[in-house]
Amino acid sequence: MTSSDDYSAPPVDEGTPPVLLVLADSLSYYGPKGGLPVDDPRIWPNLVASELGWTVELVARIGWTSRDVWWALTQDPRVWAAIPKAGAVVFGVGGMDSLPSPLPTALREQIRYVRPPALRRIVRNGYQWAQPRLSPLGWPVALPPKLSVEYLEKSRAALAYVRPDLPVVGTLPSVHRSDAYGNVHTGRPAAERALRRWSSDTGVPLVDLAEAVRANIMSNNANPDGIHWGWDAHVAVADAMLAELRPRVSADGQQA
Repeated sequence: MTSSDDYSAPPVDEGTPPVLLVLADSLSYYGPKGGLPVDDPRIWPNLVASELGWTVELVARIGWTSRDVWWALTQDPRVWAAIPKAGAVVFGVGGMDSLPSPLPTALREQIRYVRPPALRRIVRNGYQWAQPRLSPLGWPVALPPKLSVEYLEKSRAALAYVRPDLPVVGTLPSVHRSDAYGNVHTGRPAAERALRRWSSDTGVPLVDLAEAVRANIMSNNANPDGIHWGWDAHVAVADAMLAELRPRVSADGQQA
């Protein structure tokens, strides 16, 4: 997955359980009270892996988009190590891509590097004040649908190059009711259309996160931030993932 052209997958012990490789945003590891360790059994990647008898390699961070999936594939050695062992890969991103980002995404990502700390606090407070007030514009989004799909396709093609037998599952964006984004998600329909075209062209199945989590996110059981889910939603997402994965893989991780 690096720039090298001589990559060959190392041998894998046949007695080792397959790995569910999940490249995702914070929806994969946040619960109703905040972020959780990767081994928390209640998050959907672990629910899925438990049902399949697999292990999980979850590579995820808050705010990740489809572009970050590509960067993880090409830059993170944990991902390189997981690919030969993987029974399937899930691209669990797209929600952030479609959220309104009237201030440049690069600005948000670079705030942590502002020095001195007093200035960093001023910049962060200014960003947090402006973001919800400008979000009702609905535009631009964090990553335009055309770019989201381009990065996902680059990632899929790279995986297919080294593991042509490896099943890949994508996701449609979740829904939210977050004041931080002005309760606006007007970028979602265009993102969904682009992702469905990509799915149709490539055969990559899509799990509709919005359908799975809508009831939970609109209830009092979700995270108060209005973005992250409660446990009912993690279970629903796991069920939806399993519905797509089970027909495509066997217990030993081979393509069905």
